[in-house]
Amino acid sequence: MKQIDVLSDTIFALSSGRLPSGVAVMRISGAKTRFVIETISGGLPEPRIAVLRPLKDSDNALIDRGLVLFFPAPASFTGEDCAELHLHGGKAVVDGMITALYKFEGCRMAEAGEFTRRAFANGKFDLTVAEGLADLIAAETDGQRKLALQISSGTQATLYASWRTELIRARALIEAELDFADESDVPGSVSDQVWRSMGNLADRIGKHVADGKRGAMVRDGFRVVIVGAPNAGKSSLLNALAGRDVAIVSDEPGTTRDLIEIKLDLNGLPVLVTDTAGLRETEGKVERIGISRAKELASAADLVLTLTDLSNPVAPALEDVADSLTLRLGTKCDLAPPSANSKYDLVISTRTGEGLDDLVETLAKRATVAAGDLSDPLPTRRRHMELLAETGREINAALREETAPLEVRAEYLRRASHSLGRITGDVDVEDILDVVFSQFCIGK
Repeated sequence: MKQIDVLSDTIFALSSGRLPSGVAVMRISGAKTRFVIETISGGLPEPRIAVLRPLKDSDNALIDRGLVLFFPAPASFTGEDCAELHLHGGKAVVDGMITALYKFEGCRMAEAGEFTRRAFANGKFDLTVAEGLADLIAAETDGQRKLALQISSGTQATLYASWRTELIRARALIEAELDFADESDVPGSVSDQVWRSMGNLADRIGKHVADGKRGAMVRDGFRVVIVGAPNAGKSSLLNALAGRDVAIVSDEPGTTRDLIEIKLDLNGLPVLVTDTAGLRETEGKVERIGISRAKELASAADLVLTLTDLSNPVAPALEDVADSLTLRLGTKCDLAPPSANSKYDLVISTRTGEGLDDLVETLAKRATVAAGDLSDPLPTRRRHMELLAETGREINAALREETAPLEVRAEYLRRASHSLGRITGDVDVEDILDVVFSQFCIGK
């Protein structure tokens, strides 16, 4: 694997949270880590044993007293010599330590994600695990945490490696038929078993790609869009779900012209609820833009809440949204007779709170069903989806070209294994490394 040019530098960064804090953790990695720790703390501690030491700068002035941990290569996160300094979390203390570390030749502050990038470069894990770690740091809900933990544990990497092994084995069998067809210990034709196996693999990859929508939903959110005629109670519902005033509520039609979004955590899953402009015929240019955006967003939503004011029923004009993705809500039920409720999946009142608990429960159930089993190794990123789809296309091309020479069909399989290898970082990934590791914070 190609090494990153700056691996000769020793890097350091604050890996803990915002200052001031109870404890600040300074992480160090690189060839000069031992020398730095010996100089600052007066000696190298036993590996992976925390010791309390006075920490001094180059002038022998005391910076702080803190814990020192040393992790010798290769048994460290980055695969290099690593250390951690656990300091008191004051800004002056941390600034003093950063100043002291800068004075060592060849030491510098780490770039975003550089510790993880070094771990990848030193073979500690593949790109999918690195991306799982980034998702784990960014996780805001329990579902996101579970999915990120699964990916960072290497389940995706194991699955893709097994698929790549199947492709390589198929190519090897084809090569055997091409090169040793006249040998007695090589079957006369291995094509049947190869193409049966590749057809099965293409089916599995296709199902995995289809499951990618579930992974993306857990990572990015279950998208719920509120639509309805003006004054149907859309903004009032958004405020009620948010528990605060995030949208302007007015009797004047057309108040909401832009999209307003809130994020809910329901059953450990992120649910994004968006308020939109009221659907009606209008001459106002800005309002027309808002209505167009509302329809566009609704057509791409995981669930659309269509609101109708029970006291003045005007059904929202909405096309291109399947009934299965629509939940019909009757609003302002406190102002209407019970007989008006039969046409709707739920009736609510944001004034009295009636029906709101049922609505939240329904949203949670819909999101949970859409997410499915989070123990499955799901693709969560567009990069994965595109490369998996490319892998499937190459395999299917090999399967279709039944009359083509074996050399040509084997080339399709080679290209498929190359695409699969790009997901994990086994081949040709220099063009995406900066994108992947720039998502990390400094110190990770």
